[in-house]
Amino acid sequence: MKIRNLKSTKAGSAGFTLIELMITVAIVGILAAVALPAYQNYTIRGQVSEGFTLAGGVQTAIAENYAQTGVFAPSMTTLGLTDPVGKYVTDVTEANGVVTVTYGGSSNTKIAGGTLTLTPIADAGGNIHWGCTPNAPLTTAFVPSSCTPA
Repeated sequence: MKIRNLKSTKAGSAGFTLIELMITVAIVGILAAVALPAYQNYTIRGQVSEGFTLAGGVQTAIAENYAQTGVFAPSMTTLGLTDPVGKYVTDVTEANGVVTVTYGGSSNTKIAGGTLTLTPIADAGGNIHWGCTPNAPLTTAFVPSSCTPA
């Protein structure tokens, strides 16, 4: 009768090596370094879009007033509007058709205190087109590509 050796003679690994784990951590770190700034820019662009939404009602009122009178209203009071505000927008003002959106409140520090100027441009047919100019610290990186200077 033979006595068998109970120890395994097969050599093998039971887990990951240290180098495999280090490579995995490095890959995750690189992905995070790229993804986090991109996500931050995405959220800032979302905050900037609130300004366009709030200014939209003012722009409509300006265009309607211009169609009826042929001139741009001197103020929002003339249009019968109040100053709209939001979570990221602290002020929307209008003077002679030019709409200025001021960012503050809960907005990201990269855009807080910045303004967006929307300037009406009347064409020969009496249609209104809007020029868009971001002012520091708000930059063109955070506004839609359709935002073109007046």
